[in-house]
Amino acid sequence: MDAPKAGYAFEYLIETLNDSSHKKFFDISKLGGTKYDVLPYSIRVLLEAAVRNCDGFLMKKEDVMNILDWKTKQSNVEVPFFPARVLLQDFTGIPAMVDFAAMREAVKTLGGDPKKVHPACPTDLTVDHSLQIDFSKCAIQNAPNPGGGDLQKAGKLSPLKVQPKKLPCRGQTACRGSCDSGELGRNSGTFSSQIENTPILCPFHLQPVPEPETVLKNQEVEFGRNRERLQFFKWSSRVFKNVAVIPPGTGMAHQVNLEYLSRVVFEEKDLLFPDSVVGTDSHITMVNGLGILGWGVGGIETEAVMLGLPVSLTLPEVVGCELTGSSNPFVTSIDVVLGITKHLRQVGVAGKFVEFFGSGVSQLSIVDRTTIANMCPEYGAILSFFPVDNVTLKHLEHTGFSKAKLESMETYLKAVKLFRNDQNSSGKPEYSQVIQINLNSIVPSVSGPKRPQDRVAVTDMKSDFQACLNEKVGFKGFQIAAEKQKDIVSIHYEGSEYKLSHGSVVIAAVISCTNNCNPSVMLAAGLLAKKAVEAGLRVKPYIRTSLSPGSGMVTHYLSSSGVLPYLSKLGFEIVGYGCSTCVGNTAPLSEAVLNAVKQGDLVTCGILSGNKNFEGRLCDCVRANYLASPPLVVAYAIAGTVNIDFQTEPLGTDPTGKNIYLHDIWPSREEVHRVEEEHVILSMFKALKDKIEMGNKRWNSLEAPDSVLFPWDLKSTYIRCPSFFDKLTKEPVALQAIENAHVLLYLGDSVTTDHISPAGSIARNSAAAKYLTNRGLTPREFNSYGARRGNDAVMTRGTFANIKLFNKFIGKPAPKTIHFPSGQTLDVFEAAELYQKEGIPLIILAGKKYGSGNSRDWAAKGPYLLGVKAVLAESYEKIHKDHLIGIGIAPLQFLPGENADSLGLSGRETFSLTFPEELSPGITLNIQTSTGKVFSVIASFEDDVEITLYKHGGLLNFVARKFS
Repeated sequence: MDAPKAGYAFEYLIETLNDSSHKKFFDISKLGGTKYDVLPYSIRVLLEAAVRNCDGFLMKKEDVMNILDWKTKQSNVEVPFFPARVLLQDFTGIPAMVDFAAMREAVKTLGGDPKKVHPACPTDLTVDHSLQIDFSKCAIQNAPNPGGGDLQKAGKLSPLKVQPKKLPCRGQTACRGSCDSGELGRNSGTFSSQIENTPILCPFHLQPVPEPETVLKNQEVEFGRNRERLQFFKWSSRVFKNVAVIPPGTGMAHQVNLEYLSRVVFEEKDLLFPDSVVGTDSHITMVNGLGILGWGVGGIETEAVMLGLPVSLTLPEVVGCELTGSSNPFVTSIDVVLGITKHLRQVGVAGKFVEFFGSGVSQLSIVDRTTIANMCPEYGAILSFFPVDNVTLKHLEHTGFSKAKLESMETYLKAVKLFRNDQNSSGKPEYSQVIQINLNSIVPSVSGPKRPQDRVAVTDMKSDFQACLNEKVGFKGFQIAAEKQKDIVSIHYEGSEYKLSHGSVVIAAVISCTNNCNPSVMLAAGLLAKKAVEAGLRVKPYIRTSLSPGSGMVTHYLSSSGVLPYLSKLGFEIVGYGCSTCVGNTAPLSEAVLNAVKQGDLVTCGILSGNKNFEGRLCDCVRANYLASPPLVVAYAIAGTVNIDFQTEPLGTDPTGKNIYLHDIWPSREEVHRVEEEHVILSMFKALKDKIEMGNKRWNSLEAPDSVLFPWDLKSTYIRCPSFFDKLTKEPVALQAIENAHVLLYLGDSVTTDHISPAGSIARNSAAAKYLTNRGLTPREFNSYGARRGNDAVMTRGTFANIKLFNKFIGKPAPKTIHFPSGQTLDVFEAAELYQKEGIPLIILAGKKYGSGNSRDWAAKGPYLLGVKAVLAESYEKIHKDHLIGIGIAPLQFLPGENADSLGLSGRETFSLTFPEELSPGITLNIQTSTGKVFSVIASFEDDVEITLYKHGGLLNFVARKFS
C-alpha cells in the first residue's frame, strides 16, 4: 500500500496563513480561477481533501480535476474522498472493531503482520447505545432486567453513594437544607440532577446535589450487563492507534461529536484543513450544521476509511435551498425541521447534497441548523450543509474555542473562500437546482403515526387520527370498525380508576436523540412543564414517561434554569444518558395497561421527541407513534391523548375547575431565548469536556487485556470472532454463478433495516433466544440485538426476526418463511440453516426502497451469513445497497416498470444467474427460473470500485488481502 507523498502534485498551492504564523494550508481558491468561485461550499471541501491527499495512487490528479469541473461532471463520475476522522457508536462500532480484531487474526494466518492493522485516521468510539431504562419514576421499585448475564458473574460493582429515599426536599433533591416548597414539595418522584463531574445546584437552596438515584441505578446495571463489550472496547483503545473511547454515561455519538469532538478546522503538523467526518450512525450529518462535511456510512466502509482508504462516491448534485422569512413564535425548531423535511422529500433530493443559503439562514442558530442537518437521512439527501459564518464563530466562542483558534480559523476559511457571507455579491455558488422555502409558511406539526415523513399539523391532529382509525391497514391506517372507535376500557392503577380509549398516550419520551441538543426546544418543554405544574396540571401515572438527554450539558441547563424539578413533577425524570426508547429499550408498560389494550384492541399511542417512529419500534402493543417537539411531548402527555384539538379543547382544569388550554401555558419565543442566553453558556461545554477527559470510576477501574491479538473467550455470548474470513485466500476466486437458488423471503415495499436486523429486545421464542438459552442464559439475561452485535451467531439468528416483517409467503406479519423442499413453515434462520445444509443458494425478492431507515451493516452481514447470494428489488436505499456490495451480496434491480408481480413470479420458483467475466457498472443480466421464464435485471453496481469489491467477496476480504 506504499504510495507517493500525499499532496505532492499540488505543493505549489501551499501558502503560509500570515507573515507571523508557521501555519500552512493548500490555497485551493487559486485552482481553476472562476471555476472554483462558483462551486458550492460543500464541493469546495471535497476539492480541498482531494488536493491535500492527491498521491497519484488512491487519489489521482484526474479525480481533483473532476471535482473542480463539478458543474459538468456532477452525477457522471466517481470520486474518492478522504474524511479527516471517523466516528463510531457502540451498536455499530462493536462489529467494526470486532472485524478489525478478526482481521488481525486473518492477516496473521495469511502470513502478514497483524500489528499493521489499525486505524490510519483519528477514530472516536462513543458507548452510547447500551443504555436501557431499567429504572424510571414508574419502575424505580421494580427489579431491573440484568440482561446479558454478566451482572452476577462480574462480581460486586464498585459502590457509588446514593442518597436515601427520604430527602429533606421531599424526594426532589439531596439538598440538606430544610424545605417547605409548597406544591413542588409534594412531589413523590426523585429529582433528576446532573451526572458525575458536572455539579449543579438545588434550585431551592443553591447547594450542590449528587447524581439522581435513577441515573446511578441504570448506569450500574449498564456496566454489569455490558461488561464484556466494555472490556473489548477498552482493549481496542489500547492496541489500535488513533482510537479513543468515550465511556458510557457521557452522551450519544452525534451530540458528543457536535459538542466536543468537532474541530471545524483541523490543525495537523502546522497544516490547516477543513474538518470532515464519516461514521457508523446516520445522524453524523448533524455536524453539517457547524460547517463540517459529514455523513453516515456502514461499518464496512468506515473500516476502509480507518485503514487509510477513501470513501468512494458519485460526484453529487448539490441542491441549493434558499431560506427566506422567519418563523412565527409558536413554531419550534422541530417544526422547521419537519417542514423542510416534507418539502425536500416532495422535491426529491435522494442521493444529493443539500446546501442552505439565503437571509433565513442567518436567523437560525447553530442548534437550529444542526437539528435541520440531522434530519437529512429522512428526506434522502446524503447531507445538508450550512457553511461556516459569523453565527458559527459566535457559537464556537461560547463553546470554549480560544480567541487565537477562532482568529486563525476565520482567516483560513476566508482565504480559501469557505466562509459564508450574505453581503458578498460576487462569486456566489451555483447549484444543480435551487428551491425556496419561506419560513413563514411553516406551522407546528407532528409526524406519524407510523412513518417520520407523514407530517400532521397540530391543528389537524384530531381529525387526522380519526381518519387513521377509519383507513385500511397501511402506512397510516388501522381499520378500526366505526362502532368500536368510541370504545373505552377502564383500568385500575395505583388505587385510582382511569379510562383508556383509541388515541390514549401510554408512552411519552423526551429521548436521547439528536433533537434534544437544541436548547430552545428543551427549555420550552421545561418552561411549559413549569407553567403546567403551577396551574395544577398533572400527567396520569400509568403513562411511561422518561427523559434521556443526549449529554450532561442538557441536564445542566435544564437544572440551572430551574425547570428540571417541574419536568420531574410531571414524570419526566432523567433515566440515563444514551439511546433508550428510540431503539426499543423502553421499560415495559404496566400489566393494567397491557391488558386494557388487548381487551379493547385499542390503538394506543407513543409520543416522542425523536426522529424514528416505525411501527412496533417503541413497543409491540403501541400501534401509533408520533414524533413531536419536546414541549408537545409534554403537552400530549398532560392531555393523555392525541385525539384532541388544542385550539378548542382544554388540557385539563386547575384546582378551581377553570379550563387550562395549551396557549395558556405555552412559553413565548422571547421567554425561551432569554432563558437560553442565561443558561446555555461556556461552563456547560466545559463540564462535558472535563467529564470526557476524566472518564468515570467504573470505566477507569475496568480491567482489559493489551495483547496484539484479542483473546477470544469461546464461552462468550457477546464477543465472537466472526466467520467472514474463514475461507479467505490470498487471491480472489472467479465469480461463481448462482444456480437454482430458492427465494428465502418475498417482501414488499419499504422494508427497513429494522425489519432486516432489529436492534431491540430479543423475543423469548426467537432463534436467537434458543441459542442463548442453550448457553445457559435466562430471558432476563438476553439483553438486546444491538448490544450483541459483536456475536455473529446471535445476529445471524436475529436477521429478519422482526415481528412486523411481512413475508408474502406467510400472508401476515411474522418472522417466518417457508422451506420449499420440505414445505415447512419455520423461523427464517431455521429455514436458511436447512437450505445451507442442502447446499442451496438463496435470494430475496423485494419491492421499492429495500433497506430504508438507519444505516446498519448487520442488515447486510446477517443475510450473507444466512446464505443469501443476491437481492432482487425494485429500488434500494443507497447506504444499504453499498452494504450489500461490501459484504459480497449482489444487488440486482428489476428493469424500470417491472417487478415480481408484473413478471408473474410467485417466489416459489428457483432462480439461476451467470456473471460474465468482465462486469461493468449497470450491466444487464439474464435470470432463468425453473418454470422456464427468462427475464432481465440490472446489476446495480455504480462504479469499478464496487465491482472490484464484489469480486473480492466484499470489502473486508479486499482490505485483509492488502495486508497479507
